[in-house]
Amino acid sequence: MTVDTDHPAANEPMPAQMRLSILKDRHRVLDSELIDLQLQPLADQLHIRRLKKEKLRLRDAIEFLKDEIVPDIDA
Repeated sequence: MTVDTDHPAANEPMPAQMRLSILKDRHRVLDSELIDLQLQPLADQLHIRRLKKEKLRLRDAIEFLKDEIVPDIDA
């Protein structure tokens, strides 16, 4: 049996940097999906709206994680 050391086990906490990478990848995929959908003449507007909301939620989560990784420096 081999142990995969590149990925944490499901019950182990994921490092913030790894979570950030996953969120950025998902955000990029949603952006691509939105572009493709908006090019279709009869695109489902409700689906587009839901994807945009999900993309905004991901953006907020990405910004939160960035702040967590690199905290503000008090001047």
